[in-house]
Amino acid sequence: MSQTVKAVIARSKGADVEVVDIVVPAPGPGEAVVQVHSCGVCHTDLHYREGGINDEFPFLLGHEAAGVVESVGEGVTDVEPGDFVILNWRAVCGQCRACLKGKPQYCFDTHNATQKMTLADTGEELTPALGIGAFAEKTLVAAGQCTKVDGEADAAAVGLLGCGVMAGFGAAVNTGEITRGESIAVIGCGGVGNAAIAGAKVAGATTIIAVDRDQRKLEIAKGFGATHTVDASSEDTVERIRELTGGFGADVVVEAVGLPETYEQAFYARDLAGRVVLVGVPTPDKEVTLPMIEIFGRGGALKSSWYGDCLPSRDFPMLVDLYRQGRFDLDAFVTERIGLGDIESAFDKMHGGEVLRSVVVL
Repeated sequence: MSQTVKAVIARSKGADVEVVDIVVPAPGPGEAVVQVHSCGVCHTDLHYREGGINDEFPFLLGHEAAGVVESVGEGVTDVEPGDFVILNWRAVCGQCRACLKGKPQYCFDTHNATQKMTLADTGEELTPALGIGAFAEKTLVAAGQCTKVDGEADAAAVGLLGCGVMAGFGAAVNTGEITRGESIAVIGCGGVGNAAIAGAKVAGATTIIAVDRDQRKLEIAKGFGATHTVDASSEDTVERIRELTGGFGADVVVEAVGLPETYEQAFYARDLAGRVVLVGVPTPDKEVTLPMIEIFGRGGALKSSWYGDCLPSRDFPMLVDLYRQGRFDLDAFVTERIGLGDIESAFDKMHGGEVLRSVVVL
């Protein structure tokens, strides 16, 4: 049976978000209805509202979420009603060329729910953000988007693994392959950048350099494990990173901003045979130009990190276990807990750099 619940939508480009009634269908084959307990306010939601993803309005926003499975459709065996889950936007298909090569973390044909949630008053179909749409009391997803984890964990904290924290942690650990004894520099110390710093600490990096233009963010980065900070507003980022790494540059540089100038800094701040990881999301108009001789001469790798190159079924339970053991402080990412009606204000705080994450708690 379908249900009517409260949810937050973006009706048109640039318009303030609205709390409205939506209709959530009963789950069909391969689908699940999840009662949402928490959902982080991510930059991607703002990109949707601003029309930066596509123009398939109205959008049902929210995707960094945790909750409890309420019901499942035919053929669902991996989760069942009552399971505490983190929602993910990489529900691997098992059949695409990436999956068949044994690299499901790059799945090119991830699953979403087949049915559409709709506006209660008009019946208009909604486009859920990243196939999830979790600024809602309940949401309909593909069952593969539900990753079961320890039910004792705080939903507001572990739900952030659904996007930003996983993207940053994975950029350092999965994509950058940072390991014990190595050095890493992270350019951009928002939620994603700080997750990369925290991941590097967990992995055993000994020199962890945080780079930002905001002193507040640099102080926060120390709490996540940064051993050194670079104020990019007053220091030469490349030269300072080299100074802190014996004159060589870092083994890994994570660019968590998405701008040509910071990517160029990352390129020149790495050691020979080092790895540059782009996890900051650039806009389509951004371009970077580098001398080919420098690309050749420096060796190593220039990588992009998709969702932290994560495999949710592998990584989410592991990171929740680290959190429960006190080795990965997910609580520190939760700046404030808010309601569904506070999301527009949370966007403003995000713009002003006042929060790592505002988290909607239902």
